[in-house]
Amino acid sequence: MVLIQKLELETTELFKQKEYSKVVFEISSKTNEEERSSFLCNLLGLSRISNDNKNKNLLSIAINDFKSGFLKEKNTIQSIDCLANFITTSVLLIDLEKNYEFNFSEIINFYKLSEKFCINHRPINLAMAMVYRRLNDPKKLILHFSRLIEAKKFNSNDLCNYGYWQCFNKDWKQSDFFNFGKFLDQNLKEIPHNQLVEISKEPNSKIRIGFLSSDILSGHSITYFLKTILSNYEKSKFEIILVLSNSKEDKLTNNFKNLVDKTINISQLNNVNAINQVRELNLDILVDLMGYTSTHRIELFKSRMAKKQIIWMGYCNTTGLKNMDYIISDLNLINREEEKFYTEKVIYLPKIWNTHCGFDFERKENSPPFFKKKFFTFGSFNSFDKINSDVVSCWSNILKKISNSKLVLKTSKRQHAQDRIKELFKKNEVLDSIRFSEREEVFENHLNAYNEIDIALDTFPYNGVTTSFEAIWMGVPVITMAGYNFNSRCGESINKNLGMEQLIAKDENDYVQKIINLSDNHDEYTNLRKFVFTNALKSPLFDNQDYSKNFFEALEQIVK
Repeated sequence: MVLIQKLELETTELFKQKEYSKVVFEISSKTNEEERSSFLCNLLGLSRISNDNKNKNLLSIAINDFKSGFLKEKNTIQSIDCLANFITTSVLLIDLEKNYEFNFSEIINFYKLSEKFCINHRPINLAMAMVYRRLNDPKKLILHFSRLIEAKKFNSNDLCNYGYWQCFNKDWKQSDFFNFGKFLDQNLKEIPHNQLVEISKEPNSKIRIGFLSSDILSGHSITYFLKTILSNYEKSKFEIILVLSNSKEDKLTNNFKNLVDKTINISQLNNVNAINQVRELNLDILVDLMGYTSTHRIELFKSRMAKKQIIWMGYCNTTGLKNMDYIISDLNLINREEEKFYTEKVIYLPKIWNTHCGFDFERKENSPPFFKKKFFTFGSFNSFDKINSDVVSCWSNILKKISNSKLVLKTSKRQHAQDRIKELFKKNEVLDSIRFSEREEVFENHLNAYNEIDIALDTFPYNGVTTSFEAIWMGVPVITMAGYNFNSRCGESINKNLGMEQLIAKDENDYVQKIINLSDNHDEYTNLRKFVFTNALKSPLFDNQDYSKNFFEALEQIVK
């Protein structure tokens, strides 16, 4: 035991000096697996993966080290540390090796063995949140972030994750979002004034607007909506500055840079330097495109970077920040009597809160797939995160009541998420009616997949947005459900602006019945598809010029 304790002290010093190879040599050469303490197992595993060159072999060996360390003691702090690293490294390997065969049940069983010793353990809760993120289980993910909050062992990123995932929880009322947002605001660090440059009060010759995002990258959905704005503004009246927080940039990032007057990147700056650099731009308005999502920089808004600050698009709810002055919405999304549950003042655009820029190829009207296949094909290309047990139950009822009908889902990149979806449909006895479609590398092929869909099914309570715009562009009707706050009413706003109120269900029974009625009335269904294709580009959904006019007029009023 004395020799083990001595080795622990020596290798800890080597680890602090980042002599990882020496740590591995010392522990491996002086002990065998049976002799090692949980502490040494943990240090050995960490040293194996602390180098930049992570590969499947090293990760697999480290996972065995952590597993061994946990099983030796189970309930000591050292063994719990091993368990946290076992889980985190296993998830890392799953992400690295897309076809890696791994059974999440082992992780969950190990966790249950020691759960009562883990409740306040920050690394364990973060690790289990990673597991349930990949299993598409928002309720259990929320549980682990709530434990961090209850134990007062959280940071701003944990709070944002907790708030964001509540968007998937139908039991959270808008008042809950409001109260949580205020809690988040109280727990964000405000930078002392003496570390910051003053926000200039000097007027600009043009209205200077900044857009902050970490997501101006190829394939990200937000770019289709932001492009509408950046492609249609009066350069004589407005000056647009893109404030990037991307750690990497690509061809699309460069294309966006060409649409604006200036671009800066704050991804490598700490909060003080980032705020000061943005303040020096003397922005009249800074628009946050992330909120609680992505690699957000919400802490920056706590200390104010611009004369006025606005949340738009990326996160469809209140941030709770006193210094977030406005939220952009429309009358379909936030009812007047609900304004008290938003810390921001609501800007109501006259038609819709965002507009899609469309795609650069010719649209072609396709005949309804039903007439060729002789059965109805439904589809949802939404993120699997949004497909919960209530959604599956509702969709399963449709498949049971409409003879020979099929449902096409776009396959998640995470195999385990697909397995969870399959299990839910299996419980509802309709798995044979489900087809999982691979995500196409070529984007046009992804859009063409809508040609096989008769009706697109929206998710609830977290609606699709980009997928609904895509379906409608391709001439496919979308059925959605009426919601109870901003993020659950997006489908409602989309369909109202398209003139498709008849495809807004009031509840799950109505959702199912509306689909049954369409399947029984082929003429009505055919006319519906024709209406969607004919009117999509005429509607506010794709009217870039009109939307941009309304958008910039609203911002101009704020400045005035």
